[in-house]
Amino acid sequence: MKLVIKIGTSTLAYSTGHLNIRHIENFCKVVSDIKNAGYEVIVVSSGAVGMGMGKLSLRERPKELALKQAAAAVGQCELMYTYGKLFGEYNHTVAQVLLTAENFRDNEQHENFTNTVNRLLELGVIPIINENDTVAVNELIIGDNDTLAAIVAESVRADSLVLLSDIDGLFTADPRKDPNAKLIPVIDEITPEIEKLAGGSGSSVGTGGMVTKLEAAKICMKAGFDMVITNGSDPSILYDVIDGKPVGTKFTGGKNR
Repeated sequence: MKLVIKIGTSTLAYSTGHLNIRHIENFCKVVSDIKNAGYEVIVVSSGAVGMGMGKLSLRERPKELALKQAAAAVGQCELMYTYGKLFGEYNHTVAQVLLTAENFRDNEQHENFTNTVNRLLELGVIPIINENDTVAVNELIIGDNDTLAAIVAESVRADSLVLLSDIDGLFTADPRKDPNAKLIPVIDEITPEIEKLAGGSGSSVGTGGMVTKLEAAKICMKAGFDMVITNGSDPSILYDVIDGKPVGTKFTGGKNR
């Protein structure tokens, strides 16, 4: 089974931009165990700009393009060093793959990306994928890693995509504001009513929100595989996801029904 896991900035880092060591250590441990069980795992990881903020002592996410790209350059080094060290403790090798929208628009580049990732999986490597924020500009930008994760999952013909977020799933209202909000466990179709439930970004250091997650779900459902949104504060929830237990919100794509 081929599994794509997207982990967001809010799960990897504190609001200060500094690394949440407990979370990333637990994440790497769980992913390593899942891989040991025979799964092919691809990680789409946010966090480069957020970690760069921490290293550069920036108090808020940069709005100036050059400063954002500088933060990404610094933070990506920290991010990959951390992944390499932690996954290495469980005898797993990681590979860095940085992408822009052009890599998917150009057929040859897209094919090369897909072939490379599949060969990495054959070699037992865990690809760590992120948008190349250091060079991406308006015409090259994907914009968020929820969409990137869905495009990656579609490209490599994954069986499932899991979005680890700072929220439990899609609710009938914003659970941060409405105590009566209820989690929607399964969505078979994204209707206009479902789209209205999406809000803005919930993190000061990330770019994603429920809007981008619904866009990712549309890609997955159209391609015929499931997507799950769930809370990544405890990465062991991934065990429940692969066991088919009802956690978070599952968008059914048909392939795994």
